[in-house]
Amino acid sequence: MAHLAAGNALFGDLKSSQPFFLMAGPNVIQSEEHIFAMCRELKRVTDELDVPFIFKSSFDKANRTSITSFRGPGIDDGLRILQAVKTTFDVPIVTDIHTEEQAEPVSAVADVMQIPAFLCRQTDLLLAAGRTGRVINIKKGQFCAPSVMRNSAKKVFSTGNENVLLCERGSTFGYSDLVLVI
Repeated sequence: MAHLAAGNALFGDLKSSQPFFLMAGPNVIQSEEHIFAMCRELKRVTDELDVPFIFKSSFDKANRTSITSFRGPGIDDGLRILQAVKTTFDVPIVTDIHTEEQAEPVSAVADVMQIPAFLCRQTDLLLAAGRTGRVINIKKGQFCAPSVMRNSAKKVFSTGNENVLLCERGSTFGYSDLVLVI
């Protein structure tokens, strides 16, 4: 991989003068006001430190443990809010997708589409994401060996899209025991 880019963040370009970038933001969109406040502060800090920044938040967290957990504003309001953040702060956007149907509308706003860890092996989702041509960030499921991620990446590659990032999420050994080995 030579390098991928989202805004001024370069992925995989270790010869760059700035190989480090920050992908950050609230896990889920709580409100437009909250998202704007978070992005404003993150952008202020990253601009001050001259660190490339990609704003991350989800319009829907469909993998919550409880049926009563807040999931976000949904795709229509969520994408409207993310587009407003992108335009207002001139930042690239990353957000999760959970279904194949979300890939195309999300690709109109997001520079990077993220596949949640629990969905990292879902063929149809990975193919739909890959077909958008966007950078695809696949989070490794804690239940997967790192070698499994090669197959997930190959699913996206099969669409002609080689813009793939793999995100380590640690491993689970038994119930609720998350271990991250670097």
